[in-house]
Amino acid sequence: MNRGIAVIGAIVLVFVIGAFALVGRYNGLITLDQAVQSQWAQVESSYQRRADLIPNLVETVKGAANFEKSTYLAVAEARAKVGQVNVSGTSVPNDPAAFAKFSSAQDGLSSALSRLLVVAERYPDLKATQNFADLQAQLEGTENRIAVERMRFNEAAQAFNTTRDSFPTVIVAGLFGARFNEKSYFKSQPGAQTPPSVKF
Repeated sequence: MNRGIAVIGAIVLVFVIGAFALVGRYNGLITLDQAVQSQWAQVESSYQRRADLIPNLVETVKGAANFEKSTYLAVAEARAKVGQVNVSGTSVPNDPAAFAKFSSAQDGLSSALSRLLVVAERYPDLKATQNFADLQAQLEGTENRIAVERMRFNEAAQAFNTTRDSFPTVIVAGLFGARFNEKSYFKSQPGAQTPPSVKF
């Protein structure tokens, strides 16, 4: 009789320890997932700041320089594409397809902005205007913020993915389906090592 109670007690103890381990792993994943979501909000905020600066920059360039219309139209179109990326209702860091779509649109805007700034550098009158200088400084500061926030996002995603893929947490993550999908990373855009070419 006493032996039966001891066996039942041991089984209950193992079950309780297993339940606590499961809860601990789940809570750890929640904490890391929230860190990724928080950092994602910072990335979006930085990109939004850049999108808000672009119309002023384009108008200043259009008003102060008379160069190819296609250059600032490309910026306006790229900004519009960023605005058309509809990722609402989905958690972008948890959805690789949405993440790729978002990243691709932002990369297109970065490329168009680079071309605009390279062209603008060729116009001394434009570079001399205070409004353009101020906007360019704000844009450069924003690009730096974006780079920092993307780096921090990648660090948060790496911490999540490392924990998520370790044993036995990978089993716990698998129990909750897409809730704990691996997080995607920001990567440099294809051809980023090649400076934009400008033809007149």
